[in-house]
Amino acid sequence: MRIISLLPSATEIVCALGLRDQLVGVSHECDFPTSVSDLPKVTRTIIPGDASSSEIDALVREQLQQQRSLYSLDVPLVRSLAPDLIVTQTLCDVCAVSEGEVKQALCDLSGDTRVVHLEPACLADVLNSIRQVAVAARCDGRAEDCLNRLNLRLQKVKERSQTIHHRPSVMLLEWIDPPFSAGHWNPELVELAGGTGIIGVAGERSVGVDWERVVSADPDVMLIACCGFDVQRSLKDVSRLQSFPGWSSLRCVQSGRVFVVDGSAYFNRPGPRLVDSLEILAHTLHPQVHPLPDGLPESLQISNGSSER
Repeated sequence: MRIISLLPSATEIVCALGLRDQLVGVSHECDFPTSVSDLPKVTRTIIPGDASSSEIDALVREQLQQQRSLYSLDVPLVRSLAPDLIVTQTLCDVCAVSEGEVKQALCDLSGDTRVVHLEPACLADVLNSIRQVAVAARCDGRAEDCLNRLNLRLQKVKERSQTIHHRPSVMLLEWIDPPFSAGHWNPELVELAGGTGIIGVAGERSVGVDWERVVSADPDVMLIACCGFDVQRSLKDVSRLQSFPGWSSLRCVQSGRVFVVDGSAYFNRPGPRLVDSLEILAHTLHPQVHPLPDGLPESLQISNGSSER
């Protein structure tokens, strides 16, 4: 089977199912596992590489208002790759090419080409996406093996968290300028990790939040997981966050419990590595209870305008 993935999480799912050799094309954002880096890139973005967070936000709002996508599909390339299966999503208008462009591409392809639309809103949906892709790729048994491994890790974190008596309040930011509170599966991750989420609602979209509301909530811990940004890129916006009124008075700031994580690789990517995200978050909140598995990065601690491991 010849498979094209139009989003990073789908690429990770395909590879987790052991189907890397069947991938023939990926999106321009697909970067894990590293073996996909040499595959043809069938999408591109209109977002300038040097755009600031506020400029990206303005561009996103403008495109959504005009019902236009931030990404475009290289239809001639897709046609030349002759896929049997295309995996895309309908969850977020910002995260991938529009459904309309995919339908347009299908007009130029064989009628046998299947399209799988992933639309995970919660952790259970993410896990079910793995089964959904496996069924479409005709390898159902591989999904069960993969899910059994992931569920075992989830269960271990859940069991350790049951021993925790003090659950800190956690503000999980998905964007800084302007502030966005992470939704979808992220509030679930906070609860499983032994925290109490504030503002974000499990199963619902990420939402813009007035900074005054964050100050009023006064979280014990703040985790910055900017959508599409790695740690180094997110750090460029931390000074903006530190300039907001009331920043220095926040409980999480005074106790040195503000952390930056790779949102692009983990928390914003609804694939197998959400379990990695949970393990990173659990260790961040309760390092004495939750050990950090080998190979996973620690959250970067922000303290008094600096960062430290």
